[in-house]
Amino acid sequence: MTPSDADIEAERPYLLRYARAQLHDTAAAEDAVQDTLLAALQGRERFSGASSLRTWLTAILRFKLVDTVRRQSRETTVDLGEDLDLSDLEGVFDASGHWAHAVRSWGAPEESLLAQQFWQVYQQCAQVMPKRTAMVFAMREVMDMDIADICKNLAITAANCSVMLYRARLSLRECLETRWFQREGT
Repeated sequence: MTPSDADIEAERPYLLRYARAQLHDTAAAEDAVQDTLLAALQGRERFSGASSLRTWLTAILRFKLVDTVRRQSRETTVDLGEDLDLSDLEGVFDASGHWAHAVRSWGAPEESLLAQQFWQVYQQCAQVMPKRTAMVFAMREVMDMDIADICKNLAITAANCSVMLYRARLSLRECLETRWFQREGT
């Protein structure tokens, strides 16, 4: 049975919710859903009815989401530090490369890491970072991926990955100092 235009269009709200949950970007989600609906209308004669219309449309949407993520990763420009002023880093590290000023006591880090509030603050801190920088940090430190795998998945160089990790750590340290560790001492 070939689905009608109205049947296909009726699935738009569901598809949009699904795409938003995957992309976290309303405009990109709407584009992916529009591409999905267009593909479904053009290829509706291939719908065999072996699955529900929603399942068929969701399968098409998944391919469109993968295409969107690939396109975004290709289009994203990566700052390799041309605007990095090294004078901003003076006093942050000592001659041996260690932090010049000791980090305030973090208490029992194992307990903090397990606390739900910590992960909420971490999410807030990650949202402050550039999206790809936060993604590289999460892949390396949260998901424990090798740098080679991160570079392969994101099509970046190891040097670029290292710069992004370095910047993420600086940003995360500053954010956690103000949003998490200061709060505990207050």
